[in-house]
Formats: sequence, C-alpha cells, structure tokens
Amino acid sequence: MKNFKLVLCYEGTRYKGWQRQGNTAGTLQEKLETLLSRMLDQPIELAASGRTDAGVHARRQVCSFRAETEKSCEELLKEIRRHLPEDIGAISVEIVPPRFHARLSCTGKTYVYRIWNSDAPNVFQRRTMLQIAEPLDLNAMEQAAALLCGRHDYLAFSSLKNSKKSTVREIRSIEISKDGDLLSLSFTGDGFLYNMVRILAGTLLEVGKGNLSPEEMPVILSSRNRKNAGPTAPAHGLMLWDVSYDA
Repeated sequence: MKNFKLVLCYEGTRYKGWQRQGNTAGTLQEKLETLLSRMLDQPIELAASGRTDAGVHARRQVCSFRAETEKSCEELLKEIRRHLPEDIGAISVEIVPPRFHARLSCTGKTYVYRIWNSDAPNVFQRRTMLQIAEPLDLNAMEQAAALLCGRHDYLAFSSLKNSKKSTVREIRSIEISKDGDLLSLSFTGDGFLYNMVRILAGTLLEVGKGNLSPEEMPVILSSRNRKNAGPTAPAHGLMLWDVSYDA
C-alpha cells in the first residue's frame, strides 16, 4: 500500500465546498474520490489539508490518499489531469512516507482574501474577488490586524455554535497589501476555525469603512461573542493560498 500526496488548485465557484456530505453531490472531495476510485479500481478516501467552504478557491490544496497500484506518479498525474474539469487542476503527485497525512501533518496555512477596491468593473476576475467601491482606511486596517495576531481564543471570529474543542489558535501574521485596485489580506496561522478567515476579513473591512475602530479588536477577542465581530465576508473572495509542513 502506497501513500500518495496530491497537490490541487481549484476555482470553487460551482462546488458545495470540499467536504463530502453524505449523498449530497457537488463537493470537491466526492468528485475527486469518485475519479480516483474509478482510475485505480479500488475505494479511495482522500484527506485534505483543510475543508474549504462552498465557493472558496484554492491556489494550493494538499491531499493524501493510500492505494495499491503499480502506476507511476507521472502516469497518475497525467490520467488525473485528463479527467478533471477545467476548474480543478492537478499540480503534482508524489509518494510520501506512510505517516504523512495531509491534515494531521500540516503545520500552517495561508489564506488570502482579495478585494477589487474600485467602482470600475473587473469582469474577468469577478468570481475570485469581492468588489468594494468605497475607499478604505488601510492604516486603520493594519493597526487592527496587528492586534488580531498572536495566540488567542478566536471564538468571536467563528461561526461555531458550540465547541467542546479548543478555539485557541495562533495567527502568525496578517499582511495587507495593495497593488493598484487589488487589495489583498493575507492570513497565516497554525489553523483556522469554521469561517474564521472570512469573519476576520469582514471585520477588517468594517474597520476600513470606519464602522469599527482598531481599539475594539481586543474587546471583541475577549468577549468570545460572534455578534461583536464584523460580518462574514462573501466566500468568493477567499483563496487557500499555501500549506506548510515540516521538512
């Protein structure tokens, strides 16, 4: 039995998220497991580094699966690419040590939330960016971002109703950059709660619009109350940018 690492990219517009949901069709996991099971003539269970929400995209999603096959990684990659739709891309396939697991071995993730900050139309990237026409106060957003970094209980920035597991996470950095009309919010951390990045992005955008102040960030964190944070930013602006593992 070989352990494989599969790296993917995808535009999540027409999918109901990564995670297989019983008999619900239209998830990325279900589509890829069906393809691999047919290709390899055996049941394949695919683990991913993270479960992206419906409509969220990935520049680099790492997956792992086990299979009995004599096909080479090059043959597998070629066959996977031949059968995938245009909005899913297979970047690489390799054999990894038996203990490697795409989710459990992951040591960090970077998500990027992208905003087209202009009233001019952006026809060709409208599915992967949120458009906001009004000017945003980037200095205030950077101040707020700095206060949100570190190791904290992020329950106020999650859509979890009740959680018996720890909601403490470490955000290593939040970087805000602007290139012309493209505004990017980059979040790097050891892991993220359900909807956490989208709520962080929505909160920072509220700061940029002047509806929240940077000084309110510690208060929101300590409240552990979802109602105190900003809105959940729309899914289509979010992209799983990169995933890290120990050497």
